[in-house]
Amino acid sequence: MGSAEVENAVELEVSSEYGKNLKILPPNDQIKELQTILRDRNTSRSDFKFYADRLIRLVIEESLNQLPFSRCEVITPTGAKYEGLKYRSGNCGVSIVRSGEAMEQGLRDCCRSIRIGKILVESDPDTYEARVVYARFPEDIARRQVLLMYPIMSTGNTVIQSVNVLKEHGVKEECIILSNLFCTPAAAKTIVTAFPKMKILTSELHSVAPNHFGQKYFGTD
Repeated sequence: MGSAEVENAVELEVSSEYGKNLKILPPNDQIKELQTILRDRNTSRSDFKFYADRLIRLVIEESLNQLPFSRCEVITPTGAKYEGLKYRSGNCGVSIVRSGEAMEQGLRDCCRSIRIGKILVESDPDTYEARVVYARFPEDIARRQVLLMYPIMSTGNTVIQSVNVLKEHGVKEECIILSNLFCTPAAAKTIVTAFPKMKILTSELHSVAPNHFGQKYFGTD
């Protein structure tokens, strides 16, 4: 089976199980190697950060592909006309603190002047339920397309609270793109059920999420 056939088979399987708005990076050996390095307990912190940044960049690039474009025409240095594309105005990023902050530089590397907001979600010490304790967004976020960044999803509870806050600030569900590195099937099902109009991009669906990601990336393990 060729790579295109494998990609189509994966896409059909994911779509039938989770709906059309959940997308997985097209599988290839490079991505699998990056995932393997990040899951290996023997990976050093410096290597972990280096390869995590590589995977983040791939996910961010594909996430940007989900943003709406409009057609445009430019004039080349030789005076020729070129019909191309450009992002529609009004995109921003929002990272879920703290692990989501690992993805901010990857977004800035692709969109140098993009504005980035933050959400902090903590677990209630008594009920263990996720609750938002801090949120800071661009004032006009309700008119923007939002790339919500959170690398690891085990249950989906943190993302649910974060999306609810975005919606409370006027952001439409269909204007949110969740950029994620690793996601469990249970979390994916929870998220697509709660927000069927939101787009989700991840590199992998796997029953075991590398929950050490944030501590390893920031050197606090």
